[in-house]
Amino acid sequence: MISPLLNRLQQAVDLAGFDPTPAQQALVPSNRTLADPPANARLGAVLLLFYPLDEELTLVFARRPTHMKDHPGQVAFPGGRQEPGESLARTALRETEEELGLFAGDIHLVGPLRPVYIPPSNFFVHPYVGWSERRPRFLPSTEEVAEVIEVPLSHFQDPDSRAVETWPLHGQSWRIPFYRVGPHKIWGATATILAEIAARLAAVEGEAHPK
Repeated sequence: MISPLLNRLQQAVDLAGFDPTPAQQALVPSNRTLADPPANARLGAVLLLFYPLDEELTLVFARRPTHMKDHPGQVAFPGGRQEPGESLARTALRETEEELGLFAGDIHLVGPLRPVYIPPSNFFVHPYVGWSERRPRFLPSTEEVAEVIEVPLSHFQDPDSRAVETWPLHGQSWRIPFYRVGPHKIWGATATILAEIAARLAAVEGEAHPK
């Protein structure tokens, strides 16, 4: 029997005719656009791993160590660069397995979301939604993960979880929208991807998603 939470998630990913642009655009920093990638962009994938916790759809994030080359210290989905010969879906599962110490065979792949281009690292990131029937036992890699962060999806559907600040970047000031999660700020491509899945689920549930 399919879990009601998984059923909602599958419906959201499969939603016909859904345009994620308005939801995504609201979380794009002012120095970026929802641009197509250049021909030399590196391909990568991330996994939005959902599981039931206290009868809610819950997501897991990894806070990157500050020594990492790409996006140090940021809160992000597990993921990374595609290796030769593997599909992007496999990239998302492999990276999640390596970073969080999970067995990829326990994860049901629900489907893809819209890819997002990240100019600073020149990555064209392909998000995939995954599902675990139970809360995983995390054994994070100390080299790649400084902290495992679990958040119910409903948090990101609350308008109060969003904020906007002006940050100095590359010698200029930019408007940066983000999600607040405790002491953390989730912004950039991760926030853009989050906005899409939150809006998809809100559409399935018949709710108005915050603009």
